[in-house]
Amino acid sequence: MTGRAPFLSFCNELLAEEGLGLAEQARFCAAVGYQGLELAPATLAGTPHLVSSAQAAEMRKLVEGEGLVVTGLHWLLTAYPHLSLTSRDPRQLAELKDVMLGLLDLCAALGGKIMVHGSPGQRQIDAQEALDDAIARVADFFGPIAEAAAARGLTYCFEPLSARETRFINTVSQAERLVEKVGHEAFRTMIDTSAAGQSEDMPVADLIRRKLPGGSIAHIQLNDTDRGAPGTGGDPFADIIAAIRQAGWDRPLALEPFKTIGDARATAAYGAATVRAYWEAAA
Repeated sequence: MTGRAPFLSFCNELLAEEGLGLAEQARFCAAVGYQGLELAPATLAGTPHLVSSAQAAEMRKLVEGEGLVVTGLHWLLTAYPHLSLTSRDPRQLAELKDVMLGLLDLCAALGGKIMVHGSPGQRQIDAQEALDDAIARVADFFGPIAEAAAARGLTYCFEPLSARETRFINTVSQAERLVEKVGHEAFRTMIDTSAAGQSEDMPVADLIRRKLPGGSIAHIQLNDTDRGAPGTGGDPFADIIAAIRQAGWDRPLALEPFKTIGDARATAAYGAATVRAYWEAAA
């Protein structure tokens, strides 16, 4: 990717919230320069882990018919507010495992390659619990999930989130401890530039320069610390995009805004144009 335009994927929930169907989302994103969609499962069905292979094939056909691909899934547990990754209840964890396996099947059937585990509401820990103890418990849960991801040709990424969202995994270094504990090549972490801008002890561009060469980072999501698209806030995206390009990043870059400028379509278009402009400037 270093010698050509970046592969851009748009996280679809803003478009879905404004009433665009999957084909409409793909058609619009293709028109403004995206190559992929990263899908929030809750935008596809009320219980997305139960979507059949035939239904998933039809969804994939809709996206690919507009010239895009599904790059992966994120916001995995939004449809399941009663479940918690950090639960100590064996019955709840068994149900969560079934959900996760179903979502892995969904991602593979859609043609996706990346699973992004954010879902802050389903990963809370008590104030008195040590982070390393919580990491050990969660690593035990993710062992078989990582195996299942690998069998489907997927990479499962655990996303560091800001401390205002959750106490469990706020920095890439903390996520790397979980990655090491799980100990499987299909289980990695990622950088979300909004969360990193709030939680890390260094500028996001410096974090990228330090962490990308190490191999633990399998995905990048781009948004401003104010939760808008790149270019709509005050973050130094020229430096961030330059760091990504200079590191030789050759995978999709997912734009994940949570607030709009005008509407979702204007936001998606502006974000894509911003990233492409900074990418070209970094050549």
